[in-house]
Amino acid sequence: MELKRTIGSWTAAGMLTAALVACGSGAEIPQNVNYGSARAPLQPQAFVELPLGSISPSGWLREMLTSQRDGATGHLDELYPLVMGPRNGWLGGDGDQWERGPYWMDGLVPLAYILQDSTLIAKARPWIEWTLASQQEDGYFGPVTDYGSEPGLQRDNCRDWWPKMVMLKVLMQYHSATGDKRVIDFMTRYFHYQLAHLDQYPLDNWSFWARFRGGDNMMAVYWLYNITGDKTLLELGHKLYTQTEPYTEMFLASDKLTRVGTIHAVNLAQGIKTPIVYWQADPQQKYLDALDRALDDLRRYHGYPTGMFSGDEAIHGTDPTQGVELCTIVEYMFSLETMYRITGDPKFAELLEKIAYNALPAQVDDEFVTRQYFQQVNQVKLTAGIRNFDVNHDGLDCCFGILTGYPCCTSNMHQGWPKFTQNLWYATPANGVAVTQYAPSEVRMKVAEGVDVHIVEQTNYPFGETVAFRIEKLTRPARFPFTVRIPSWSADTEIRLNGEAVAFSTGKDRLATVEREWTAGDEFELRFSPRVRLTTWKENARTVERGPLVYALKMETECRKVLNDSDPVYQGKWHYEHTSPTPWNYALIQCPDDKLEEHYTASLDTAKAAAAHPWNEEAAPVTIRTRAVRVPSWKEYNQMAGPLPYSIMYGLGTAEETEIELIPYGCTTLRVTEFPMAGQHSAE
Repeated sequence: MELKRTIGSWTAAGMLTAALVACGSGAEIPQNVNYGSARAPLQPQAFVELPLGSISPSGWLREMLTSQRDGATGHLDELYPLVMGPRNGWLGGDGDQWERGPYWMDGLVPLAYILQDSTLIAKARPWIEWTLASQQEDGYFGPVTDYGSEPGLQRDNCRDWWPKMVMLKVLMQYHSATGDKRVIDFMTRYFHYQLAHLDQYPLDNWSFWARFRGGDNMMAVYWLYNITGDKTLLELGHKLYTQTEPYTEMFLASDKLTRVGTIHAVNLAQGIKTPIVYWQADPQQKYLDALDRALDDLRRYHGYPTGMFSGDEAIHGTDPTQGVELCTIVEYMFSLETMYRITGDPKFAELLEKIAYNALPAQVDDEFVTRQYFQQVNQVKLTAGIRNFDVNHDGLDCCFGILTGYPCCTSNMHQGWPKFTQNLWYATPANGVAVTQYAPSEVRMKVAEGVDVHIVEQTNYPFGETVAFRIEKLTRPARFPFTVRIPSWSADTEIRLNGEAVAFSTGKDRLATVEREWTAGDEFELRFSPRVRLTTWKENARTVERGPLVYALKMETECRKVLNDSDPVYQGKWHYEHTSPTPWNYALIQCPDDKLEEHYTASLDTAKAAAAHPWNEEAAPVTIRTRAVRVPSWKEYNQMAGPLPYSIMYGLGTAEETEIELIPYGCTTLRVTEFPMAGQHSAE
């Protein structure tokens, strides 16, 4: 049996060097023959996105998407009719003209085509058709009559560049699923309109949102250029970059991200990809360096164990009771997906995985109807009240509800799981297949030179430690590379091919590739080796992590349904308050690093791991038990966990030890995630 094991060669730095050599010598940029890739002079991407609908979820992931279908994503026009009903401006009505309708479509369209759900496709179609039909002779599109405006915005905000950026993303996904050629002509005409009008009406002419989020516009421009080769699009891309917030300089200065309150968190989550998007047209190292600096500063000055950074609304330091907005989570995920696909830099993939498997499932209910506006890493009570946030809206920012906090998240939360699903599998420049995020799923795609393959991925990941692939169908035996990402936390990964262990190596890209002639029935298996580790956070506190999952204190939760009948905006809408009768003020007990597996005992319930809905307290498939002590001085403050005691403080906790149970963060509603650390007790 012939095997060729290769170290992934398309890292960000490696790709940059290879691309410059290719362009300088007049050689063709590497292209996937089945799906195409970048068009010169744009730099090649590390991975090639597959057509929408190629990837199908299964297992727990399919249940998450069907919950969206049966919940708010599939029925937002009924749950939020004031804005998403027939009066919406993006349906030609006299209602909301701005971002909320496009936000909904940005999640509904990929969900509809991933599930191949005819009802959802039919629900999205009027929005697509109205948008395409709205284009004027000069290329402008969208609502033109301003019947109302968002608070704080000028009345002519329907002309704002920003909501059109969201609708461009919707149209890109629609084209990916259907191949509708009208989209190409539509976007070409609009981008010519933009190029002709941006000097007179720059991105921040109507609102500052477009200036901060111009990277989304630029991404669509380069997407179209790779299809049409229209050189004016390169000029437009440069103009958009010069009018967008200067993120590259901001990040390299290492100043703004080191302070609190300096930038809106959702703007940052969307804008952070801007240097990488522009790097495709201007391949200078500074754009890659800027992202390294930005991620380091965010982790140090505003970071949380979930991979997220604080933002309630502006970035707000590392205290674990600051808020994280749901919009920030889904937009940050999309930025990471975009940056990883372009560069192949593994830090983006690892951060994406951590957010998707910890922060995202914690902030929306199992039915995908109610959500929090802000989540907290240490979250011991969800009740009405003003907290220490940068912005408090209705006093319900932490409570679960349909419209609690601010309605933008109600409109924008839908893109998280569908786009994550779309980025599980890729094609590669070498006409192979790459799996860079793991979840139960399957793919139908082309490899080699036009060979159809159907691959099934069976796994309970992120709860289980094994990922098994089986080539179900292959039109003929074909030689192609099969690439997988090896997480940095797995020190002893094992790869098996048809039951036999395969030696492999990885480079800085954390990719392992097996290239051979594959046939139907071949099986390819990954076995990871998660270990308990403690990470350090605010006030020297510790968080327990294992594999891709962050663990938090399991708390008994009592839920109370409350009718909001005093505010006309929320009249007739319920919100949910959560409290707990169980104590939460525990400190972990210090132990040597080589004893962590003994002090933190992990157990997997295989039946729960295979269950349809694993993301709640009762169904948590993995638990960790450990010893802890109560900290009497650590008390509730302002309906939150009080300030963290400094670790390791002498006499911090009580002398009596007790056992506590930790479960995955994404399974919790109430929780403590960052624990003070107490010194060893004599009882040990």
